[in-house]
Amino acid sequence: MPAPPSPRAAGRYAPSPSGDLHLGNLRTAILAWVLARRSGRAFHLRIEDLDRVREGSEQRQLEDLEALGLDWDGEVVRQSERGAAYDEAISQLLTRDQVFECYCTRREILEAPSAPHAPPGAYPGTCRDLTPAQREAGRARMRELRREPALRLRAGVAEWTVRDLWAGEVTGAVDDLVLRRGDGVVAYNLAVVVDDAAAGVDQVARADDLLSSAPRQAYLAHLLGRAEPEYAHVPLAVNADGARLAKRDGAVTLRDRLERGESAADVVGRIGESLGLSGCRTAADVLERWDPAFLPREPWVVQLPA
Repeated sequence: MPAPPSPRAAGRYAPSPSGDLHLGNLRTAILAWVLARRSGRAFHLRIEDLDRVREGSEQRQLEDLEALGLDWDGEVVRQSERGAAYDEAISQLLTRDQVFECYCTRREILEAPSAPHAPPGAYPGTCRDLTPAQREAGRARMRELRREPALRLRAGVAEWTVRDLWAGEVTGAVDDLVLRRGDGVVAYNLAVVVDDAAAGVDQVARADDLLSSAPRQAYLAHLLGRAEPEYAHVPLAVNADGARLAKRDGAVTLRDRLERGESAADVVGRIGESLGLSGCRTAADVLERWDPAFLPREPWVVQLPA
């Protein structure tokens, strides 16, 4: 069985070490930290390094968060060191016949007819109820492709409802989501559920492009006997065209701004202004002055001097 949750409630921030954090990432980090600290929760930092990892990114991200005035409790957790916990969670589901092998390629899933009202790309259930002979044929095909079958959750519901601090009750589709990919890497949805539960995280603050994944993750937490967290999805940072902010948009990271003569305090000030606050110089200023009830509901359009 996975380790029981930590006794102290907590929030968290969980970046992927694929590059420097941009202003939208830093804004989300500050808001996650503020929400945790103002509610008396611990605040944990987790590095989600199961996929893309750029050398040096983790250290640079930690330095940037500290420069803004953020701190965290305990050691930094890295998903790459948590394989045993993920294996235990999958084993728990396997013993209840809630896992099945999937032999489909990504293209086959995208091209397969979906169930009515299912979101685009939702798994159509192709391998869910195969006969023993069909499963053996699928395994033989995987051997030819030199890959392992993916492991999927045998979901018992079609949808699940979560509660978000700003969006209210949100009901979303739940399909037979991947638990472990064909390349052997554990899937994001399983990893975050297991990690949050182990750290006692009961408040998940992150960007609102992840809101659609919350019902699936909450359902998985339910199956694993873990309390479902409360969610707080904050609006994305976007460029002038309304597209999600990215490195290609120019000098959008803390280090970019520092190279242009700004300070970390200037960057916090810009983030504070996006929340309707003026004069913030550190994350502590945001903690003292920001009222979550007045979070802007529209995306933050980032406009920067050259």
